[in-house]
Amino acid sequence: MNVGVAHSEVNPNTRVMNSRGIWLAYGISVAILHVVLLSIPFFSVPVVWTLTNVIHNLVMYVLLHTVKGTPFETPDQGKDRLLTHWEQIDYGAQCTSSRKFLSVSPVVLYLLTSFYTKYDPVHFLINTTSLLSVLLPKLPQFHGVRVFGINKY
Repeated sequence: MNVGVAHSEVNPNTRVMNSRGIWLAYGISVAILHVVLLSIPFFSVPVVWTLTNVIHNLVMYVLLHTVKGTPFETPDQGKDRLLTHWEQIDYGAQCTSSRKFLSVSPVVLYLLTSFYTKYDPVHFLINTTSLLSVLLPKLPQFHGVRVFGINKY
């Protein structure tokens, strides 16, 4: 029994992406980021799209693939202490709707960015690198893998 806990999950990180409205809030937050960047007068439209894509992917990389453990005191005996948030989603089950959404959304943003930058080579290279840096850690082959020992502890 979890005394003082308002939910029945041992680790709330496992189910947060299945909460009501979280996908809508995610989309709205990306749109707000884009509108805020558009309001800066000296940025052109291609630069704003590239910045939106890069900032989105950087934030998602940090939140999903760098930060470990849980922000809650959980009775799991520290089992999730060494797992990133991506590895904790849906108890590590692959190909769930939450994981598919979080994998497809950067691709959709990348396609929109590529279209609105008119496939400019410089923007294309920056956006492709940014996309790969956020998509590769999501592959099932990289579940629990720490490349070069980075983020091992």
